[in-house]
Amino acid sequence: MSPPLRLGPVDAGEVLTLQRAAYVPEARAHESLDLPPLLETFEQTKEALGDPACFAWGVRESGRLVAGVRIVVDGDAGLVGRLIVAPDRQGHGLGSSLLLAAEAAMPSSVTVFRLFTGERSVGPLRMYRKLGYVETHRTPEEHYELVHFEKPRVRTDGIVR
Repeated sequence: MSPPLRLGPVDAGEVLTLQRAAYVPEARAHESLDLPPLLETFEQTKEALGDPACFAWGVRESGRLVAGVRIVVDGDAGLVGRLIVAPDRQGHGLGSSLLLAAEAAMPSSVTVFRLFTGERSVGPLRMYRKLGYVETHRTPEEHYELVHFEKPRVRTDGIVR
């Protein structure tokens, strides 16, 4: 994987296009087209990418954006969202590599990472568990549940802070 690049408001169009392509399989699995990533507008994406609390990272291959993730700093927590990988590049470790690189690049004030995904998101559920995320609880959402995860930040020296 090439090194992740910071994404900003100028990347909003590409991010939104990739986000929609990446979330269609999730929408099918959960039998709902009302997933927030599919309903987000260009202006909302641009605003999110311009938020100083939002750290957005992406991976480009031959100039094409193929993966992205956003982590919003909220106190000591990094709220992971919108981890997206182009459908033709899924299953090649891009999501895992990007998420780990983004976690490592977060400000030192972040001591825990939190995220959620739908209960029918088989690939993401497996990946998050493999990366050390632990399920904390579930919340109802239409006719399925959201699975919430948490992971303490581990420094490269092995010390959890």
